[in-house]
Amino acid sequence: MTDPGEIRASDAEREAVVEQLRVASVEGRLTLAELTDRTEAAYTAATQAELAMLTQDLPAGVAPAPAPPAATGRKRRWFVGIMGDSKRRGTWRIDQELGAVAVMGDVVLDLREAEVRTSSVDIMAVSVMGDVKIIVPDGVNVDLDGVAIMGDKKVHVLEGASGANVPVVRVQAYAVMGDVKVVGDSRAKPIKHKLSAWREHWRMLHGEDWRELGRQLRHETRELNRQVRDMNRDLGRGY
Repeated sequence: MTDPGEIRASDAEREAVVEQLRVASVEGRLTLAELTDRTEAAYTAATQAELAMLTQDLPAGVAPAPAPPAATGRKRRWFVGIMGDSKRRGTWRIDQELGAVAVMGDVVLDLREAEVRTSSVDIMAVSVMGDVKIIVPDGVNVDLDGVAIMGDKKVHVLEGASGANVPVVRVQAYAVMGDVKVVGDSRAKPIKHKLSAWREHWRMLHGEDWRELGRQLRHETRELNRQVRDMNRDLGRGY
């Protein structure tokens, strides 16, 4: 009899999990980084058990996410730095289009821990003798368009595989003697994870409580030290 944990996953099952993850993100259950990481893991999962791990903390049988509200009448949320800095990091909600304006200043938008309630992230970035920096998780697809006059617009992101249903970040950039940059995790300061997140990470990787893993490591360290002491004692006796 085939072990359930070894049943191979099909393409249809992978796509179903990716859709469940997308719905969970729109409902505010996953941050953009979590959605990106789990989506990538879903596409590379080999067995049904690996797919099940990605949704074990999400409600089963979710209905398709409703279409995002029409943009008509919705105000864009602006972040402005004029001869100064404007930064948005940590946990925050994105449920509308964003705007970033840097005039002889800097604007930083870190989307990694944001709860994205829309099907994509749309940003208008304007830089006049300043810098706009947008940080995203590696694995998203970035669509950067616009104009740069005596300035630069750049993307430094390890994007998702072609054809994969990964999160999308669209940036319309206008740079005049300034820069608009979209960078991924590999080029940004790492996120500081809470202790509880690391505990859960260890549980998922090792299938055991982190405290038990710590006790096991301490026991093995003490045993190794004892063996070294015994070896040094035997060498001292001339053996």
